[in-house]
Amino acid sequence: MTENVVHLYKTPDPDDSFVADEGATLTLVTDPSAEPAVPVLPLWVRSGRAIKTFVTHETTRATARAVARHTLYVAGGARIAARRTWDGRTAARYERMLRAAEAAGNHEAAAEWEERGQRYREARHRRRMDLLHSPLDAAKGAAVSAGMGVGSLVLLGVVMAIATKDATEVVTPLMAVIKFINLMITIVQVVWGPAITIGPLLALLALWSVGAHQQAAPQWALPASVRSAEGEPITPSIVVKALRDLGVPALRNAIKEMGDAGASMLGPITIAGCGVEVDVTLPSGVSTIEVQNRRRKLAENLTRHEHEVFITIPQAARTVRLWVADSGALDEPIGPSPLVTDETMTANYKTGRAPWGQDLRGDAAALSLYQRHLLITGLSNQGKTVSLRSLALWLALDKSVQFLMGDLKGVGDWAMFDGLADTLIQGPTDEHVIQVTEMVEGAVDEMNRRIQAPPGTVFPPLIVLVDEAQVAFMCPAKDEDKRPYGGAKANSRYFMAVRKIHNQGRAVNVLMWQGTQDPTNENLPKLVREGAHTRASLALGTESQARMALGDKAVDGGAAPNLLRPGLDQGTLVLASSGIDIPAGQSSITVRTHYIDDDAAKAITDRAKALRDGVTTLHAIDRAEEHDPLADIAAMIGTDVRVRTKDVLKRLAMLNESAYGGWSFLDLKRVLDDAGAEPYKSDGVMVVARDRVLHALTNRDTDGSASAS
Repeated sequence: MTENVVHLYKTPDPDDSFVADEGATLTLVTDPSAEPAVPVLPLWVRSGRAIKTFVTHETTRATARAVARHTLYVAGGARIAARRTWDGRTAARYERMLRAAEAAGNHEAAAEWEERGQRYREARHRRRMDLLHSPLDAAKGAAVSAGMGVGSLVLLGVVMAIATKDATEVVTPLMAVIKFINLMITIVQVVWGPAITIGPLLALLALWSVGAHQQAAPQWALPASVRSAEGEPITPSIVVKALRDLGVPALRNAIKEMGDAGASMLGPITIAGCGVEVDVTLPSGVSTIEVQNRRRKLAENLTRHEHEVFITIPQAARTVRLWVADSGALDEPIGPSPLVTDETMTANYKTGRAPWGQDLRGDAAALSLYQRHLLITGLSNQGKTVSLRSLALWLALDKSVQFLMGDLKGVGDWAMFDGLADTLIQGPTDEHVIQVTEMVEGAVDEMNRRIQAPPGTVFPPLIVLVDEAQVAFMCPAKDEDKRPYGGAKANSRYFMAVRKIHNQGRAVNVLMWQGTQDPTNENLPKLVREGAHTRASLALGTESQARMALGDKAVDGGAAPNLLRPGLDQGTLVLASSGIDIPAGQSSITVRTHYIDDDAAKAITDRAKALRDGVTTLHAIDRAEEHDPLADIAAMIGTDVRVRTKDVLKRLAMLNESAYGGWSFLDLKRVLDDAGAEPYKSDGVMVVARDRVLHALTNRDTDGSASAS
């Protein structure tokens, strides 16, 4: 008979893992041939896993932090109490305040603290000299008091004896005092033992209370609610502590030596929009660049994210200006543009300001565009086109402003300006770059004509706008004379046309606006960057790109578009321009621009078109040698009932510069007179009638005649 063998095996868990602190499931196997699927784990393995689980468990870690925290509260409280005692018994407080005043350069305050310290030392000296005579004086006083006390008690006893006619009452008051003293001694003997035991505990409790109130423990030991205090209010102590822990030895040592714990460095903390602002005067030996280079650490010390702290340099020496946002405030939208909400709004190129957005204080940021060339840069998909377009939308509400537009992205971002701009070229190819280049060169010719006009002539604003200008600068195409359209050499057609407008266009209201991605020396030459009066940048990748976008002065003054968050800070830009109000002492300002979508932009351009007589937009510049002046005039009039002769001349020049660029009113009149479509006066200005030109063109074609040159 075969003996049954009992084997105990641990069955595997459903997830093929063993839990050390849970009981294993045991299976009774009576078949000796059965093979166990999983053997029982050794005891030391299970014990090791149990210990690891126990040590790494969150409850264990929280308990360890609590023990360490409360222990360190006692140590920190003892340190604080010792320092307070030392300050109270010595002149250390006055010395620290004196050094703080000297570090801040406040010599008047330093002299005052020195005088206070001297008075304290003199008073302390008098107290110590008095202590030399106090034992003798105290002994004499005690003897006199004791004698008078005993005499008083005896006299009281005599009175009692006379009253009671009992001679033993003479010593009754004296014996009562002796019994009272004996009772006090007995009470002290009873209480002394427990007091010796409880006294140290009470002292430790007092030190713990001081340490807990001051949070005198490392950050890792503090409760989670304290360690992750996101968005706590900015107070002087928090700012000073953040600066002290910034990692600048000279700054840390200076704060420790200051009697007011560094408060003398701070100016008033004022509410500024969705945050607060404070000026910090750094102690001697600490430069502003040392604080600027530690922006992330400073933000984290203030329990903020890096993008919620901005550091600028005001006019005062050794001073940095900190703007600290309310936690999460910069991630909230700023609201719609006034261009969208106010349908009655109009613009004035000369005296008005474009409502672009809000600054960090929450105040409206309005930009003057009068006689200022404009450059906006930034990484792709950061809101560059929308920011640039919002300025053009506002200016379009001034009916005197004319636009020549080139969109080298060509996805329809500027399509709503069809019927508003005189020229609108959209597309990313080399052919489109050629068209845009010739458009800019036509603007140069217009600028030259204006310059040669009689002094005092007033010219309407002409905005030459090129979006994605880096495509033009990097275009490899060349013309028939082997001159490149792109590049940054003296023979580069686009580069030289932009430079000419930058040099002289402002005086005759011919302005160059450009938007470009990722500025480098290759796609945005230095001379073009520095020719813009208003330079703005959205998020960029590096500080070197920020310097290319805004210039060294703005970056050295605290401008840091490279620290904006790509994808998160869309529409937020750093701006350097005389056309916007920048706080005194700063070289740039951060603006959160309004977002205007395509539908809202179309509604605004519809309002702008209603202010005008009608504009025929050219979508290409005809470079063909064959041309028909009368047909071209009819095309330029388009659907308008009548057009001023000077507008016809301008449109013809844009259509074919080589053929019509040199035309005057007499040339136009000659062609129209020959065709029987003579210009005439309407409301005091010479105009060309569409019906007359079309009638003349129809009669000419019917007769089989054609005019070509």
